[in-house]
Amino acid sequence: MNKIGIFMADGCEEIEGLTVVDILRRAGMDIDMISIMGRDEVTGSHKITFLTDVLAQDADFDGYDGIVLPGGMPGTTNLGAHETVKNIICRFAEEGRLVAAICAAPSVLGENGLLKGRHAVCHPGFEGKLTGADTGEESVAADGNVITSRGMGTAIDFALAIVHYLDPAYDIEDLKKKLVYA
Repeated sequence: MNKIGIFMADGCEEIEGLTVVDILRRAGMDIDMISIMGRDEVTGSHKITFLTDVLAQDADFDGYDGIVLPGGMPGTTNLGAHETVKNIICRFAEEGRLVAAICAAPSVLGENGLLKGRHAVCHPGFEGKLTGADTGEESVAADGNVITSRGMGTAIDFALAIVHYLDPAYDIEDLKKKLVYA
């Protein structure tokens, strides 16, 4: 079974984070919500508070096949300033493990040099922070072990792209049907 970690920070976009968690779990995958806040509770950008599964300092990153960064503000800024987040995304990218980010969060990948020579997308207005990337406007861009997406409205497509990356044989069309996602 694939195991994914999703970093959660105060100010994250709730839909971008929780949609990924929900869809991966529906697909039978193991995903941990990892708080970088030093506490189990995280409050998103729209004042929705939820519990995470593990604190960053307690997470076993060797056990994850990939890592996901949700966007939102100031969640993206919080992620980008966190040393563990920076170290893990760089390590995972170097090791060929999945690194995925949505909305403003691909800027964290760009700031850490992980998008050089890659095709990537992000929330409109953040393209300049995708250092070295060839940017586009599609809802999701998958380039090797890096998946990026544009925002809240593309969260389902983003999550489905992660499922497909982790298990190319998984019946995405059946999952879409169960989600009533046309």
